[in-house]
Amino acid sequence: MNGPTDDSTPLTPLFARSAVGGLLMGLANLVPGISGGTMLLAAGVYPRFITAIAEVTTLRFRRESIVVLAGVAGAAGVAILLLAGPVKDLVVHHRWVMYSLFIGLTMGGVPIIKRMLGPLDARAVGGAVLGFLGMALLAVLQSNGAPGGGGSEAGFLWFLVAGLAGAAAMILPGVSGGYLLLVLEMYLPILSGIDALKEGMRAADPGLIAAAVLGVVLPTGIGVVLGIVAVSNLLRWLLLRYGRATLGFLLGLLLGAVVGLWPFQAGEPPALGSTWKGQVVTPTSLSDIDAEDWPTTAFRPSGGQVGGSIALVLAGVGLTLGIARVGGRSR
Repeated sequence: MNGPTDDSTPLTPLFARSAVGGLLMGLANLVPGISGGTMLLAAGVYPRFITAIAEVTTLRFRRESIVVLAGVAGAAGVAILLLAGPVKDLVVHHRWVMYSLFIGLTMGGVPIIKRMLGPLDARAVGGAVLGFLGMALLAVLQSNGAPGGGGSEAGFLWFLVAGLAGAAAMILPGVSGGYLLLVLEMYLPILSGIDALKEGMRAADPGLIAAAVLGVVLPTGIGVVLGIVAVSNLLRWLLLRYGRATLGFLLGLLLGAVVGLWPFQAGEPPALGSTWKGQVVTPTSLSDIDAEDWPTTAFRPSGGQVGGSIALVLAGVGLTLGIARVGGRSR
């Protein structure tokens, strides 16, 4: 997984390819089910990206590493800033459509990890079982109202944890950071904060910008940086010493992720007179509850919705596999 060790590579093409990878990675982090690592594979810069992180965190500042990190991080940041709002609205108002697509995108990552793993053995199966059970448990806890960060009322610590979790999965091919944010109930709050920052910049409103930066962007960003540094080095250590068990665990995470993505659910406003976050819901208070904070309930799908869901799942699988195939050619 090591990249080149000299500085002979032309920097302009390297920066362009890194920026393309960063753009795809930014889109992936907005969409639960798509792995940021898979997007970097598609652009052919994943080995260089991991090498660049390892070098910079050990205070080795080669120009190629700086160019790769600048291209990936800059393009990913632009993609996230510009598209966070539209993606959030799609999830809130078209949940079953988006979740169906997320399932397909997630399942499309299974062959990627399986190819890296090769034939299954006891260590790989054991790691896969642990990963599946862990992810399934998180999904069950999330459906019962825990351990989420409290939706839009989450504090600094929860945004920091969310950044750590998202970054941890961001660099692992086939594992989606956006899905982990969904499980932690931090996906929509983070997208809302990023969208608020964009609106504040558009309106040149210092107060709105400061609130978005201090409340969401700063703690999440700190978590992302810490997560990338820690996980990239930890992953290298685990793969060197416990490679098959580690890859099996990643495979189990992917399979378990689908448990929490049942598509046929929708947000419904709390009933009048019910208790919502410690307060009785009244007509006045109901109007103040954002649609993204509404509790979700399962519904009986129509035949068209079932057919559409299956089609979207297959489309998601095909998309992830297609991107992975391009990445294989790039490597």
